[in-house]
Amino acid sequence: MDRLANTVRPYAWGSVTAIPELLGTEPTGEPQAELWMGAHPGAPSRIERAPAPGERSQPHPDPADPGLGPTPPHPAPETHALSDVIAADPESELGPAAVKKFGPRLPFLLKLLAAGAPLSLQVHPNLAQAQEGYADEERRQVPMGAPDRNYKDANHKPELVCALTKFNGLCGFRVPVEAARTLESLGVDSLKPYADLLRARPEEAALREVLTAVLTADRTEIAATVTETAAAAERLAADPGTPPREAAAHAAYAAIAHHFPGDPGVLAAILLNHVELQPGEALYLGAGVPHAYLDGLGVEIMANSDNVLRCGLTPKHVDVPELLRIVRFEATDPGILRPEASSDGEELYETPIDEFRLSRYVLAEGAAPVRLSKGAPQILLCTAGTPRAGGLSLAPGRSVFVPAGEETELSGVGTVFRATLVA
Repeated sequence: MDRLANTVRPYAWGSVTAIPELLGTEPTGEPQAELWMGAHPGAPSRIERAPAPGERSQPHPDPADPGLGPTPPHPAPETHALSDVIAADPESELGPAAVKKFGPRLPFLLKLLAAGAPLSLQVHPNLAQAQEGYADEERRQVPMGAPDRNYKDANHKPELVCALTKFNGLCGFRVPVEAARTLESLGVDSLKPYADLLRARPEEAALREVLTAVLTADRTEIAATVTETAAAAERLAADPGTPPREAAAHAAYAAIAHHFPGDPGVLAAILLNHVELQPGEALYLGAGVPHAYLDGLGVEIMANSDNVLRCGLTPKHVDVPELLRIVRFEATDPGILRPEASSDGEELYETPIDEFRLSRYVLAEGAAPVRLSKGAPQILLCTAGTPRAGGLSLAPGRSVFVPAGEETELSGVGTVFRATLVA
């Protein structure tokens, strides 16, 4: 078992305080958006692991008696990227079943995500779409770092986010007539054609046509509409006669417009379900489902991929034709997940995929230690208290990697999230 040293990603939308408060460190004054735990090549965790006996042959001086010369060599801890450790012996670290199923790499990435401002409105491809898109861009020799590159790898990116604080987001299309009703309530004349389309066309066609119209409209004209819409949403959010759930949604639209003035993604956001998660609740986001996180701190787990198609709320490239090919134009219930508890206290967030499995343990004073099964790699992340994983003490924001063949147990008091896979 190895403690993880993890990288903070300073994306502009990140909270300045949320991750430092969890870690018990001083804020730097810069946004701290994500803390990555895993073996993603963009920012792999690092571990300290002593070499096996005999691996080191370099002697070292004995500071207690320099006149006697060097002492015999002995293993000392060395720092390694987790990705390199796995690559050196994937079957030992991941287990034979995981290597056979997913290849010689950790198939998931675990994060602490701290949104202080809205993330881009986005969708992820399914596995076949990712493979096709990646192969096409490789064939056309689109540079990996090019701003118009859509596919960084050939993998899909299903993800799950679990709230640690109150967490706001957008997830999946609303029923078209409900979206039309919201557009009409804003009283903005230039929104009427979109509302009419949503009422007149079948669901898939209505959602496709309105999103296409919003994203391809004249930018000057749509910016003026967004400005009017934001002002109207702010008024409705403050109106005591607006039902609380609608007021919260209007406040979210106004906040989005504040961060992205004139962005057509503000209008696209009104087509989506506004979701408020309470601590412990989660959202699963499958392929083709448009979504955006707005604010809050959460634990996020995803398949190990960077493939994102953006719809708006971003200065980055928006490839409208490719986006429209990937989006699933169907109304969906966001499906807020609450964990299901088992007899040993594990609380599991059920998802329909095998690349990751997220659960948590809330460890109480005086409770018996919980033994975790071996057979698949695990990352254990503490979010509260001072529990222990085997012989290692944990604290909020600290994590450990447990190789597939190693059995461990949790003890003490606190909350630990367990990230593993279905091998």
